[in-house]
Parts: sequence; C-alpha cells; structure tokens
Amino acid sequence: MTTSLDPITRQIHHPYEPPNGFSAFPPAVHKASTVMFADVAALRQRSWKSRAGYTYGLHGTPTTFTLEQRLADLEGGAHCVLAPSGLAAITNVNLALLRAGDHLLLPHNVYGPSREQAASLLSRWGITHGLYDPMEPASLQAALTPATRLVWLEAPGSVTMEFPDLAALVEIVRRHGAVAALDNTWGAGLAFRPFDLGVDISMQAVTKYPSGGADVLMGSVVTRDEDLFHRLLHVHGMLGMGVAANDAELVLRALPTIGVRYAAHDLTARALAGWFAEQRGVRQVLHPALPGSPGHAHWARHCRAAAGLFSVLFEESVAQPQVDAFVNAMRLFGIGYSWGGPMSLAVPYDLDAMRSGAARPTGHLVRFSIGLEAVEDLRADLQAAMTQALG
Repeated sequence: MTTSLDPITRQIHHPYEPPNGFSAFPPAVHKASTVMFADVAALRQRSWKSRAGYTYGLHGTPTTFTLEQRLADLEGGAHCVLAPSGLAAITNVNLALLRAGDHLLLPHNVYGPSREQAASLLSRWGITHGLYDPMEPASLQAALTPATRLVWLEAPGSVTMEFPDLAALVEIVRRHGAVAALDNTWGAGLAFRPFDLGVDISMQAVTKYPSGGADVLMGSVVTRDEDLFHRLLHVHGMLGMGVAANDAELVLRALPTIGVRYAAHDLTARALAGWFAEQRGVRQVLHPALPGSPGHAHWARHCRAAAGLFSVLFEESVAQPQVDAFVNAMRLFGIGYSWGGPMSLAVPYDLDAMRSGAARPTGHLVRFSIGLEAVEDLRADLQAAMTQALG
C-alpha cells in the first residue's frame, strides 16, 4: 500500500497482518458487523443459512460458532443456535415450528413467561395451546389433538420443582408425531443427557449455569436433527437474533468450570434442603433429589446430579408477612430473579397467581438458588433469619 495515503486513511486500510501460529487456550474474540469477502464471487457464493462460512456479524463469527459447538457438545446434540435470552430461545422454537391452526402443549408448571407468550402473542396468530399435568402421562395423552405440533417439557417444573417421567412423556409425543422440546436449563447438560431420552430439541437459558457469573443474558437451542436445525436457523435469521461477541467470550471462559461449579451448587443445595426439612414451620421441601419431593423416583432414574435450586413450602399457619420478613432478614441471600450465579438468592412466590387446579401446592413458598458460598455460612444465615421472623 502506498505511503502517499493520509495517515488517517492508513489506520483504516493498514496492510499489516500478524504472523500465523499464535495459539492459546482461550478462543479468540471476533467482533464484527461487516464480514469481508475476498472478491465478488465469494460474496455471491456464500449463504448466511450455512455454518460453512461467514456472511455478516449478526449470523455468526468464529467466536459464536465456537460457543454453539461447545454447547451442542455439552448437551449431546449436533447443532445449536444462540439467542439473546432464554425466552428469546423459546420464542425461536415456537415460531420455527408453529403456524396458524397449530396447537401447542405446555406443562402446567411451565416457566411463566412461556405460558404468557402462548396465551397472548401466539394466540394472536391463530396458534392455540393447552396445558397438561406433567406428573401424569395420561394427562398429556388426553391433551393431544390432531393439530398438536409441539410439546414443551420441563424437568423439573418451574418453582414447584416436580420432576416428571421424561422418558414416558417423550414416548407419547413421539408416537403422536409432534416435536418434543425440553427446557433443560436446570439440567444444563450435566444432570442428564436430554437426547438420550429422545427429545428433539433442548433449550437452555445460558444466563444460568453455562454463564455462571450472573452477568450475561443468553439462550441456546440444540438439536441433533438437521432439518429442525435449518427450520430454527431460518426463523433465527428472520428475527434478527444475535449475541454479542463479548457475551460469547464470557460464556466460553466459564464453560470449562461448569462441571465443578454445578457439583458445588448441587452439594450445598442438598445439604440446605435437608436442613430445611427438619425445621419448624416448614411443611415440605421441593428438591428433586430429596425423598418425598414430587417425582423423586423419576429424578433418581434419569439423573446423575441435581442443580442448586429448591423451594420451601411453609405451613399454612405461617403468614405471608412472616415469610417476607424471613426473606428480608437474610444477609447472604440476595432477593432477585434468575439463578446459577455465585451468589445465593431467595424469592417468595404467589402460588395462587402461578398455578390452578388440585395439583397446586398450598401455603407460602420461597425458592432458593444456592450459590458458591460456604455451606456453614449459609446455614447460619438461614437459622438466624428463621429465628428472627418465625420465632
């Protein structure tokens, strides 16, 4: 390049390229909106619908492609698309697989925003939905219609933590010819291998355990089916979904430690869940690995680990103000949504607003996300808060 160019122009068109051969453990971070092509022929030959090359930053860079493959491998899948949040990933699945006249099935303990999306946004487009009891496979069988195209599964259920017989539910969906999509945020590809149970799609809120730092919003959709992948990818592109390179970098940095972090969350959560089960004023502890929790036998059959999440149902004699005072009295538990980060969290939930029917638990509930603090410190904090609020 000629040195006659203005120095500012040379900053944009500088010919220097670093030497090849650099190697390091962390994947490189590639940031780009525009992707450069060698010539017009290369531009015309490349398609954003293929992962064989790059077309535009929104459709992927080496950084996001690397993250996609690592998440797919974590869950035992082959293909992955990334979304800006877990809910965006759910939306990607719904819009890729459903159209006007189709029917969607959700478990009655589904993630709240997923249910709200079906009742509001999807219904406007002529997509109907129904609910089934995930703890009763016959309920799913009865809820299927000739128009049912997609069935969502959760293991365990949101907040109330029921663990279903996944294998039985998936078999019913497959016999019907619908697509079985699992919200696997709790399992994270570590508690069990979703595709070994026959699911077609596994979705995660990468915000949680893959990130681990409480500082990233992201979702993923993984499948082994190439046709499903292309359907997902097409809608993903039409929705303009993308994730930032720096967010992908943070998740890539966290993934090598997800196993040890998940095990630590699991160990401490089980210890505290067992402690809660012995406390006055507590009617039930909802933790799939705890005997007596709904679906414990299914968890024991399907899983090799559990996450750092459980809920506590208080006796009906414990009033809501006392429960709120208990949550407020804790010093090491933050009050906030989400989970999977280093800090423990607690959130009281209104079951009357979340559930209906005979299957709804009664009493006041607090969900706990156990972080990475020392178990003795967390137990002492809980004990002090229980004494202060409940006497």
